Amino acid sequence: MTNPNSDANTGRVVIFDTTLRDGEQCPGATMTFEEKLEVADCLDSMGVDIIEAGFPIASDGDFEAVSEISRRVKRATIAGLARAINADIDRAGEAVRHARRGRIHTFVSTSPIHLAHQMRKSEADVLEIISATVARARNLVEDVEWSAMDATRTGIDYLCQCVDAAIRAGATTINLPDTVGYATPEEYAAMFRAVRERVPNSDKAVFSTHCHNDLGLAVANSLAALAAGARQIECTINGIGERAGNAALEEIVMAVRTRADALPFHTGIESTMLARASKLVSAVTNFPVQYNKAIVGRNAFAHESGIHQDGMLKHQQTYEIMTPESVGVGKTSLVMGKHSGRNAFRTKLRELGYDLGENAFEDAFNRFKSLADRKKHVYDEDIEALVDEEIAHAHDRMRVLALQVIAGTSGPQSATLTLDVDGVQKTVHANGNGPVDATFAAIRMLVPHTAKLELYQVMAVTEGTDAQAEVSVRLAEDGRVVTGRGADTDTMVASARAYVAALNKLMVKRQKTAKAEQIG
Repeated sequence: MTNPNSDANTGRVVIFDTTLRDGEQCPGATMTFEEKLEVADCLDSMGVDIIEAGFPIASDGDFEAVSEISRRVKRATIAGLARAINADIDRAGEAVRHARRGRIHTFVSTSPIHLAHQMRKSEADVLEIISATVARARNLVEDVEWSAMDATRTGIDYLCQCVDAAIRAGATTINLPDTVGYATPEEYAAMFRAVRERVPNSDKAVFSTHCHNDLGLAVANSLAALAAGARQIECTINGIGERAGNAALEEIVMAVRTRADALPFHTGIESTMLARASKLVSAVTNFPVQYNKAIVGRNAFAHESGIHQDGMLKHQQTYEIMTPESVGVGKTSLVMGKHSGRNAFRTKLRELGYDLGENAFEDAFNRFKSLADRKKHVYDEDIEALVDEEIAHAHDRMRVLALQVIAGTSGPQSATLTLDVDGVQKTVHANGNGPVDATFAAIRMLVPHTAKLELYQVMAVTEGTDAQAEVSVRLAEDGRVVTGRGADTDTMVASARAYVAALNKLMVKRQKTAKAEQIG
């Protein structure tokens, strides 16, 4: 096994991506088995060092996803999360045993508030748990990460005792997370310095960050910890995750790359794949990226102010500290149209970072030709929207086949909708208070449910009156929250696709809940 601190000596930062685990815990962001494999392949291709593929004990689906990702990923270490419970650790070990490099990531709470109200254990009890469970994990794999949940609200003396116990038991990575996003950069860095200085065997482990963004400080805290000796950063694509999310991988990578003068570190990430990864994760989770999101937002490289535009025309670096190309954002192309053939379309997909199987390619090509017949100019963003939708909904049980809507000032507005439900076509006619309400009423008639509509949002994919509409729909039912997205030049069709996409996700969540209850 290599020296765990070799990266610390070279300034190499290990990127630990937890999009498939912590990111998926974001309300409404559940991914299917196939979507997780797609994201894992992307993360591996872009150079992520460690992929936390899931929480194997949580469900059979999580276990199967971690196991399959372990088998297929070519370069990255695959981590499975486990509580400090023997059954969790054994399940995680089984899930990652086929990986070229497998890791068990086990954690336990250490803060007084967690020990008193969640763990209901004494400090001495937790120290014994750490020693026993880390040792058990180390007997299964060589690479064991231990996390002190709520480290930033743990007394430094006790935190040092816990870290010492974990390293003595065989932990090779020590993660000190800001679980509730409470710390400031100065406090977070000071904690790392204190632990590394005071724990005698700290040189035997790599120290890691895991920061939540409740106060908007996740990236700043992660970078501050680097200066204090941390050499692994746990993060997610687009910063998705519980509550306000996690440190965003793309922001970490580009901050290190752009500010090498202040941050003398480097990662192994291929930055030109960042935009593609962002769009993929946004598509499969049905979570749109905010327009002003750093690095990958639609406006990240847009300039509207006259002063800014003047400066950009004179010299790009007047208002851009990195190039769009460096993160995989290219200039919009207008060369695709209804006369473009399969070969040109396949080449364009490769330029945009897609590598589709033959069936998926044919489906995408047919949708492209249909779009080109309705739209004068087909932009790169249009192609990305239709392909991402195809990927996200390739395995859905329900699909929109046809929709006719009657709208206008004199009602009632109505919708005639045909769905494919498990291979059976069903058609219904419904009235409503407006075309959207009528369309959603028709869906409820075909697929009865009690879910509440929490969000209905429409955005234009590109400019112009013939632009595709991208619609987001969020549904909530019995504590389950799901989000669906749909795109089409017809806003009503996009709306129907988004609502049906959300229902497909809801059906998957219902099945997982039912299976968990049966196991319980």
